Amino acid sequence: MSRVQVTRLLVVVSLLALLLVQLLLSWQQQAPWVVWLLRWLPLLVLVPGLCADRLRSFLWLCLVCLLYILASVLRLFSFPGDLPAVGTLLASTTLLFSAMFYARWRSRELHRGATDDRASA
Repeated sequence: MSRVQVTRLLVVVSLLALLLVQLLLSWQQQAPWVVWLLRWLPLLVLVPGLCADRLRSFLWLCLVCLLYILASVLRLFSFPGDLPAVGTLLASTTLLFSAMFYARWRSRELHRGATDDRASA
């Protein structure tokens, strides 16, 4: 497997982990459906673009991950040792770096392919 494929797999796994942690956190707090929606919607909006392999969606995912990182750090300062906050921090940080590296390496791969196509034409 190439590093692009590995990072894409890591994006999928960490996105699912982040969604699962958000689900457990909402369930643990017995949050209303609006809170569930606010926790899941920013991630779920990007899923069609991620499935279609749009690099712009991966870049937006990096920005969205920063919100989850910020929220988990604030929660950890308020409640030290909170396991859902630790899980959110780990999953969102992994998601941030894997999406960032995937976008970078995939764009280089696409750029090389476009350069090779022009050279052969």
